[in-house]
Amino acid sequence: MSASASRPRLIETTTPPVPRWQRIGGFLVIYIVWGSTYLAIKWGVQTIPPFFMGAVRFLVAGSALYGFSRWRGAPAPTRREWRDAAVVGMLLLFVGNGAVSWASQRVNSGLTSVIVATVPLWLVLCEAWQGMRPRAMQVVGVLIGLVGVGLLVLPASGTPAGRSAAVDPVGAAVLAVGSLSWTVGSLYSRSSRQARPAALAISMQMLTGGVLLTILSGSMGEFTRVHPSTVTLTSALSLLYLITFGSLIGFSTYMWLLKVASPAAVGTYAYVNPLVAVLLGVALGGERLPKLAWVAMTVIVGGVALVSLVDARRRPAAA
Repeated sequence: MSASASRPRLIETTTPPVPRWQRIGGFLVIYIVWGSTYLAIKWGVQTIPPFFMGAVRFLVAGSALYGFSRWRGAPAPTRREWRDAAVVGMLLLFVGNGAVSWASQRVNSGLTSVIVATVPLWLVLCEAWQGMRPRAMQVVGVLIGLVGVGLLVLPASGTPAGRSAAVDPVGAAVLAVGSLSWTVGSLYSRSSRQARPAALAISMQMLTGGVLLTILSGSMGEFTRVHPSTVTLTSALSLLYLITFGSLIGFSTYMWLLKVASPAAVGTYAYVNPLVAVLLGVALGGERLPKLAWVAMTVIVGGVALVSLVDARRRPAAA
C-alpha cells in the first residue's frame, strides 16, 4: 500500500460558493419585500386595528417558524434564552413595529420608511453614550440625518405649528420612539443569550412580541372593532403578505445573506428600503410627497448611508 493511500482522507468541509444570481435574488428580496412592507402595513391598518394586526402577524409567523425550527432538530430553548428573546421581542417588535403600525394611520408609507431608516443614526448616538467614540464622519452623518428629520417635522415660518410640516408631528414622534427602541433592542441582542439556530431565536422574539401586542390590543378595545365584515380584501391580503413575505421569507432571506455576503453589503437595505417604499407608495398607494419631503428624504438617506459606510469600515466582517 502506498504512503498516500495509507493516509486518512480528509472530509471536504468547505461550503460550496453560492452562485451570483442567488445572492442577487436574495438582495432583491430584502430590498423590495422589506421596502414594500410599509405600504402593506398602510393598507392593512385601513380596516384592521394596528396592534391587532401586528399581534396576528407575529403570532402566526412566529408559531410557524418556531415549529419548523424544532422540527428541523433545534433544541428546546432555555429559560434564559426565552427571557432574552422576550426583551428583544419587546423592544424590536412590540415597541418598534407597534409604533410603525400605529403611526401608519397618520403618516404615509414612504415617509414612515424614511423615519425608520434613522436607526443607524440612533445606533451611533447610543454607542457614544456607551463610551464608544464615533468617528468624525459618523458625527457628520448623524448631523446630516437630523437636519433631514428637521425638514420633515418643522413647519414653515409664519404658519401654525404642524400645518405645513411634511409629516404629522405626532406620527413622527411615535416613529422616532419606535426607531430608538429598535436600536436599543439591537444593541441588547449583541450581548444577550440567543437560541440557536438564528431562526429559532427570531421565532421566539416574534412570539413574545405578538403576545405583548395581543395584550395591548385587548386593553385598547381593538377586539371589539374587528369583524370579518369590516375587513376589506385589501387589508386581509396585506396582512397575509406581511406574514408570509415580510416576516417568514424576508427574515429567512436576511439570515441567509448574512452567511453568504458581507455584513456591509447586507446592511445596504437600511438606505435602499426607504427609496423602494417611497416609489411604491407613489406608484401604487397614490401617495403624494411635497417637494420639501423629497429634499428631506434625500438628506436623511444620505446621512444614513454615510454612517453605515463608515461603520462598515470600522467593523470588518468576521472571517
